[in-house]
Amino acid sequence: MKFYKSKEWMQLRLKALKRDNFECQLCKDAGRYHKAENVHHMKEIKTHPHLSLPLSNLQCLCVTCHNKVHDRLESIRVPKFINEERW
Repeated sequence: MKFYKSKEWMQLRLKALKRDNFECQLCKDAGRYHKAENVHHMKEIKTHPHLSLPLSNLQCLCVTCHNKVHDRLESIRVPKFINEERW
């Protein structure tokens, strides 16, 4: 998406990361620490385009938490190999 390459987004993303001390906010709420790699729109741009740039709509998350929020973990998991052959 072109928006995520824009100068405005890059500046706002850095501002959000600094605000949250570069920490995943969901991990922090759970008493853990993980570096934030993503800046998440709490109200998605697809449904709320007018909320794409307010800092109050952004949350810094690690990759794992970001995938959890978007329900992407099932597609990422690699199926465990099971060998049915008995020796």
